[in-house]
Amino acid sequence: MPHPTSLHVDPARLNELQSDYAREFSELVARFHQPGLDTAPELGDRRFAGEGWRNPFYALPAALYLLNGRFLMRMAELVDADAKTRERIRFAVEQWVAASSPANFIATNPDVQQRLVQTHGDSLLAGMQHLLVDMGKGKVSQTDEAAFEVGRNVATTEGAVVFENDLIQLIQYKALTPTVHQRPLLVVPPCINKYYILDLQPENSLIRYAVEQGHTVFVVSWRNPDMTLAHKTWDDYVGEGPVTAIDVVRDISGQSQINVLGFCVGGTLLAAALAVLAARGQTGRKSPVASVTLLTTLLDFSDTGVLDVFVDEPHVQFREQTIGGGLGQPPGLMRGVELANTFSFLRPNDLVWNYVVDSYLKGNAPQPFDLLYWNGDGTNLPGPMFCWYLRHLYLQNELKQPGAIQTCGVPVDLGAIDAPAYVFGSHEDHIVPWTSAFRSLPLLGGERRFVLGASGHIAGVVNPPAKKKRSYWRNDDVGVDANDWLAGATEHPGSWWTDWSEWLARYAGKRVKAQKAYGNVAYAPIEPAPGRYVKAKA
Repeated sequence: MPHPTSLHVDPARLNELQSDYAREFSELVARFHQPGLDTAPELGDRRFAGEGWRNPFYALPAALYLLNGRFLMRMAELVDADAKTRERIRFAVEQWVAASSPANFIATNPDVQQRLVQTHGDSLLAGMQHLLVDMGKGKVSQTDEAAFEVGRNVATTEGAVVFENDLIQLIQYKALTPTVHQRPLLVVPPCINKYYILDLQPENSLIRYAVEQGHTVFVVSWRNPDMTLAHKTWDDYVGEGPVTAIDVVRDISGQSQINVLGFCVGGTLLAAALAVLAARGQTGRKSPVASVTLLTTLLDFSDTGVLDVFVDEPHVQFREQTIGGGLGQPPGLMRGVELANTFSFLRPNDLVWNYVVDSYLKGNAPQPFDLLYWNGDGTNLPGPMFCWYLRHLYLQNELKQPGAIQTCGVPVDLGAIDAPAYVFGSHEDHIVPWTSAFRSLPLLGGERRFVLGASGHIAGVVNPPAKKKRSYWRNDDVGVDANDWLAGATEHPGSWWTDWSEWLARYAGKRVKAQKAYGNVAYAPIEPAPGRYVKAKA
């Protein structure tokens, strides 16, 4: 009897793969052994786009590497195993292939060698200095972090903090129009990142765009926990986060209903909060929210994309015992740098080895880029909160099951969320596959619209209309499966923001004169936006 971890590959398919490899190998060698060949053919990979790679001495090993990498990935797909095991094999092979590129080593990278000669060795010295700095940080630097400062040239939309507790600051933004919609908009960003991904620069800020459309916008700014908050739980994040924020925004605005938006994990927390409010009897005839927007959000964790390779019972138990407060151990923190490194290695060539080569081997200083600055400005998570999230949502997928979990002392049923919902997915999202975002639709109780944007998890969301980039798909028939929905969808050029803005206006109430003051008597301004919490480093 084979060992339960034994892996099997169909011999017929393996023979076919070997035949294909032999044929392509022969064709490759033939191309590089043409009489009088002085310049190698283009390799079609940007890692080998430099002039030095046109030399056959360097190009042939690179071409062989690309050939071997392709076939290793194809072989990983041939393994006869369950989907999770096959995905883990594919992920491991991808990491090995990415790390073994000839571009990653001085001895096999002609561009690095040329740079070394031109600088008389200074490039290598600078690269070693960059490496030592990054070793101290525990991560590969992707941008010049000194070029940015939160509140100075990122997160600059004008506003004020009007409420704070242990876990959040609530920011209210200054109106940019003479009149505003009666119902405000509350934005709940992910707690695993800083909120200013939605407010990087004025020209690509979703927050500023919503303010310009006449909405009074409030945003949750999550605290970056230290060890004094290591005991915080999922219930704390739901209760002290969106549940409290909804109450405060309703109080400040004087409106019984508001509009809410959740992004990524923020959307998951928001949905859980709305289900808690429903279970407490605050929905029924009069929901506290007039509409719900969920951007690249998981409610059904059946397919969690590449992240699934990290989640199984042994891993969850390990986290529970080390940072979750299990086995009598004190709770700890899931460090932001570990989360950031994990997400970077989901795209190893783009977010890891590209910077290793440019910074360590060529000695170039990282260039300023606001998105990558945000990407490296990580946040910690309390161990108990992270472990609960990992077990009950990622591992056991209980959020979608009515009454399967309790949050804030009440059973959670997403079907009790009866407000109209705008659900958005990104077509190339590797963190929240768009088909998984689509699975949120049948879990919600109100009217629903699904919109699919081009690009990935961040670029698909942050796509301002003024840039006239990308496109989005819309199909109002949401009672079909994801593939049928896409087959019947119409592609529209440009940003989904305009579609969402028109949809949101239907639930935002009439226009009234904009208030000049922040907060109210009960919630006086505490400090100017972006506030202290977002500036704390992990």
